[in-house]
Amino acid sequence: MTGTLDHGTATLKRQRTTAPDCHGLSWPVGSQGTTAGQKSAENPPGASQDNGQSRQKWVVLSHSGPLSIRGLLWVSPVPIREIHVTGYRSVRDVRLKLRQLNVLTGANAAGKTNLYNSVFLLAKAAAGGFARSIADEGGMSSVLWAGERKGRALPSTRLEPVRMGLGVKTDSFNYDLVCGLPRPSRSAFDLDPEVKEERVWMDTPRGMKVTFFERNSERAWILDRDEKLSDYSGELLPTEAVLSQLSEPHLYPELSALRAEMGQWRFYHHFRTDHESPLRHPQVGVRTPVLSDDGRDLAAALQTILEVGQEEDLHAAIREAFPGGSLEIDHDEDNGTFAVRMRMPGLKRPLRARELSDGTLRYLCLLAALLSPRPPALLALNEPETSLHPDLLEPLARQMVHASRHSQLWVVTHSDKLAQLVEEMSGETAIRLELIGGETKIANQKLVEMAEEAG
Repeated sequence: MTGTLDHGTATLKRQRTTAPDCHGLSWPVGSQGTTAGQKSAENPPGASQDNGQSRQKWVVLSHSGPLSIRGLLWVSPVPIREIHVTGYRSVRDVRLKLRQLNVLTGANAAGKTNLYNSVFLLAKAAAGGFARSIADEGGMSSVLWAGERKGRALPSTRLEPVRMGLGVKTDSFNYDLVCGLPRPSRSAFDLDPEVKEERVWMDTPRGMKVTFFERNSERAWILDRDEKLSDYSGELLPTEAVLSQLSEPHLYPELSALRAEMGQWRFYHHFRTDHESPLRHPQVGVRTPVLSDDGRDLAAALQTILEVGQEEDLHAAIREAFPGGSLEIDHDEDNGTFAVRMRMPGLKRPLRARELSDGTLRYLCLLAALLSPRPPALLALNEPETSLHPDLLEPLARQMVHASRHSQLWVVTHSDKLAQLVEEMSGETAIRLELIGGETKIANQKLVEMAEEAG
């Protein structure tokens, strides 16, 4: 599909394209340019010139090979412009503009992990498994704002409804998801989330809005490919977002585009390093341009990095972190397994994964994530400094800054030193959170916003 915006009526017009290498979709991405594996066209067939006004830039997705491209979808310099979280644990109402490299710091219980998890829940809303993720956190009643609730406008004495809101603004779309407790029933699943409101829209250059999907607790409407609002009420589970329930995604290209865009977000918040961890034992491997979220395919991911032309980058990173050391990948051709080994100075044999320290294994996982041959639009790391020797913080900061050239980074850390190193290398100051009256706040937010507007 290709499309143009008719600025006069704020409707979306679509045309078929015969480009054989596209995945059937293209959409506006602003004026940031393109990345590897993409083709751009500032004036697709039928595009409006708008009398010299600013035009949308269009990207046709192309696929030049499974390992050589920088992701299968366009990646703008800042994939997420803003997040807005309300009613989630300690986060009563936080609106945060994101940069290319975002490092969150603050005291214990300030709400860093809550903000991190809010973005993770948005990704789950797009990919599926939103209700399961809420259940893993203790159910809907456990994730709702735990502080005092405000009353409605006088003279009513009723309290505001209990709601959790997750919103994200990207270069191309806006998405809001509002959930609450299910309505009273005899169901045993009374801790499941229930979607109360959901909306997907696009802001046009002239300030108008094009709504592609809207949902409340009673009805749902969707913009079909004939540019008509259709009733979508009977198609949706109340516990999941629409993005994960599109039965015919080709009929709704904008929603499919948003789902694919959010599907690129990648999260790493737990690498098991206990004795039974898959990291410590040989694993059957395949080409792995993307490390799994738990790192179980570490050896295959590192071998993939070595084979796609990033061998020197990986070996240089190993030498910086472990002076005199080197990485080896043991491949058993008979059973197809891969295993990590490290040679260290003064030792006559390589150390197998089960002999490596927790910190060494976790650092190798971080390298595999940060040096991925297929960098994501968003790379999220929760407490990457866990178990690392202090000497590893500087090389880690350098790798994070380097990775931010290709991916937006969303990092939560307890280490002031790591945040300081990142700031020194990138010029990006950390986002400091604080807890005031039980509520997560961004420290000096007004000063930060004034600096952003001035800069």
